[in-house]
Amino acid sequence: MEAGEAAGALLFVLAVAAAVAAAAATGAVSFTYLASVGSAGPSPASSSGGWRGAWAWVRSRAVAPALQAVVWACMVMSVMLVVEATYNCAVSVGVKLLGWKPERRFKWEPLAGDGDEEKGDAAAAAAAAYPMVMVQIPMYNELEVYKLSIGAACELKWPKERLIVQVLDDSTDPSIKNLVEKECENWSSKGVNVKYATRIGHKGFKAGALKKGMEWDYAKQCEYIALFDADYQPEPDFLLRTVPFLMHNSNVALVQARWVFVNDRASLLTRIQKTFLDYHFKVEQEAGSATFAFFSFNGTAGVWRREAINDAGGWKDRTTVEDMDLAVRATLKGWKFVYVGDVRVKSELPSTYEAYCRQQFRWACGSANLFRKMAWEVLVAKLLPGATSRRPHCRLHSLQYYHPCFRHDPRSLPTSLGCRLHSYSTHRRHRHKKPRKSAYYAVVDFVRECHVHASPKSGSSRSARAARV
Repeated sequence: MEAGEAAGALLFVLAVAAAVAAAAATGAVSFTYLASVGSAGPSPASSSGGWRGAWAWVRSRAVAPALQAVVWACMVMSVMLVVEATYNCAVSVGVKLLGWKPERRFKWEPLAGDGDEEKGDAAAAAAAAYPMVMVQIPMYNELEVYKLSIGAACELKWPKERLIVQVLDDSTDPSIKNLVEKECENWSSKGVNVKYATRIGHKGFKAGALKKGMEWDYAKQCEYIALFDADYQPEPDFLLRTVPFLMHNSNVALVQARWVFVNDRASLLTRIQKTFLDYHFKVEQEAGSATFAFFSFNGTAGVWRREAINDAGGWKDRTTVEDMDLAVRATLKGWKFVYVGDVRVKSELPSTYEAYCRQQFRWACGSANLFRKMAWEVLVAKLLPGATSRRPHCRLHSLQYYHPCFRHDPRSLPTSLGCRLHSYSTHRRHRHKKPRKSAYYAVVDFVRECHVHASPKSGSSRSARAARV
């Protein structure tokens, strides 16, 4: 068992013990009461008051113990979140103080040049040392940013004969599709190997597009797959700083870069979002990478090993969080992830409250749906993360290991439900002149949509685009 696994299992045990102690100290759980419930007591027949006495007996025998169990579970989960957050903060601070960068934890050697400086046979020999890399850019009616994203990908420092830029266009507007195709042809005329790919229908949305893109013959020749959403712009040296981790560490499946935001000072809403996401990157992902533990793929600004994607079963469209789905399955197969905080990719935050609500609702529903589909698979997994041989998987450690997946849902649930209530309370159905829906229907629709595949909203506005990330 590696350091991250041992620490995770130990933290889970300590969290349970601390939760039980806190519950007993505050009186939330009474061991004396639970013992008295199991002892002999008055029967419903001997209780006075008829049906009132019978209900009191049922309440003390069945309802109260069930509520006590729920209190215990809530206490355990709450303490787990506090302990884990404290642990992650301590690890993150330690990494900063000790200067324990990814280059010290994993083997990393710089590549010689960028493949374009030398000429003739020397250039061909240098380019041969570079692996084949494909950059995937899924798009959906991206009128405002398609030039920026395609241009940033085509300007990456990498030998042109070893780089393929694949634009996966799922746009529904024919005029936008024509513009994107012309932009690809423009870069192709400059010597960049750009592939413009479309498909019939939009099954699976982003996951379906990525899965279809992996089926092309030229994609099967690439060892590594870099993924950027349409509003993400990597720096020219992105591949030079990330791909070496994959080249020199055969057990690494993913190199995740950090997001930086171009509109983080636009409003109070964007400032708050930046604070939350900075904690996610600086603390959660930094700690997960430093302790060789699990952390989720963010869906963009990362480089995958194609072998790892295939080994994990490829992209699946069963939820709206296909990135987390693939990350969990890859980790169960024993692959490792690396977070490189020094490599930053420009992106954009939802600038309106409506766009922010859609984004959070999608993340919350997707996480809940993924937990419903994969909880049992994680619990019965027989491979420990990073293991090279089959051995029994501790159920206790499985719960803690999968905790980053389902803990995202409880934190997003109040926000998403609040967003849903807000949208119903401020929206009138003008077409039928009906009054506002009640909060009851808002809750019912929220629960129903948690179990369906929510499709991303269409549109080309910057806020709508950021909400689809």
